[in-house]
Amino acid sequence: MEDYLKTKGRIFDIQRYSIHDGDGIRTIVFLKGCVLRCRWCCNPESQEYKIQTMMVQEKPKTIGRDVTVEEVMETVLKDRPYFWRSGGGLTLSGGESLCQPQFARDLLRAAKEEGITTAMESMGCAKWEVIEEILPWLDQYLLDIKHMNPDKHREFTGRSNELMLENARKIADSGMTELSIRIPVIPGFNDTIEEIKDIAAFTNILGNVKRLHLLPYHRLGQDKYAGLNRPYLMGDVKPPTNEHMDMLLKAAMNNCSVECQIGG
Repeated sequence: MEDYLKTKGRIFDIQRYSIHDGDGIRTIVFLKGCVLRCRWCCNPESQEYKIQTMMVQEKPKTIGRDVTVEEVMETVLKDRPYFWRSGGGLTLSGGESLCQPQFARDLLRAAKEEGITTAMESMGCAKWEVIEEILPWLDQYLLDIKHMNPDKHREFTGRSNELMLENARKIADSGMTELSIRIPVIPGFNDTIEEIKDIAAFTNILGNVKRLHLLPYHRLGQDKYAGLNRPYLMGDVKPPTNEHMDMLLKAAMNNCSVECQIGG
């Protein structure tokens, strides 16, 4: 057995037959651990690397398990016919996949060795050397950019954004992967025309970006906070209306020459 297939990591879910987070039908592997604490996070069980217990429908559920690359690939390979027909493949998500860099790299490598396309949803919050090792095995980088203002970014996520923006420039400059920018549109945080215009203008300057996605805030993860005995910090904030998202989409399109869309 190749050594990289023995690499161990910690995941909390594998979602099959997804049509989000990359082209075609995807198998999404969710890795444990994250460096940010976004107030709106829909996967709060991903934030801590440690294995946790979460109440789900009034029953305790263990969140997190240790697996090898080979074990994950046993599930991924079951979906290869769907990948071939749809242009889909493996997507890494989380959490932040870069918190487990060797495991993420070797999972992507294993998929590529099997002829499966790869994608990674990430905030780019890691040393450049970590990202650089992963890029050769990555077909699509789905990069979150949440805000251009470092102070507001820190207030809502717990970390400033300078490193992430610097890495966005380097990923684009590398030309090694197809780059898409994703903006989670969060009321009260980044849902004004000016804030979306700023991110769109930055995207335009980056170059080598295929698409910009506006992802509207939703409350689907709210019950998980109760299950983890944690407060839901978004309170009663409502998702943005379709009309508001259309207005923000126009603002993005007017300040960015790449394809822009809602969702995806």
